[in-house]
Amino acid sequence: MTIEEMVQSEPRNAFAVGAFDRDELIAVGLVGPEGEPGAWRVRGMATAPRARGRGAGTAVLEALLEHARAQGARSLWASVRTPARSLYERAGFRADSDVYELPHIGPHVLMRLTV
Repeated sequence: MTIEEMVQSEPRNAFAVGAFDRDELIAVGLVGPEGEPGAWRVRGMATAPRARGRGAGTAVLEALLEHARAQGARSLWASVRTPARSLYERAGFRADSDVYELPHIGPHVLMRLTV
């Protein structure tokens, strides 16, 4: 998905963070208010395969959480691909569902964090 395509599929009030290796975008994520009052959703997290395990995803997620907290978020949630579950757990998220399958995407789990 190009950046332009991603922008069109995300909410207008989403805040995006990217991690770069020189001029190359290697990780990205978005966060924005969604759901009940004070709830924010982390979405669109992705890390280039060659950059995984180098801290780029962690840095992006930490920046998203920091932004949400600064904007008054009281809780955060995300629909997380099961291979990325440990990234969210290290940030304090906890599973709030059984694993479920999203068509054409794969297995996910709902995760939540109270701030």
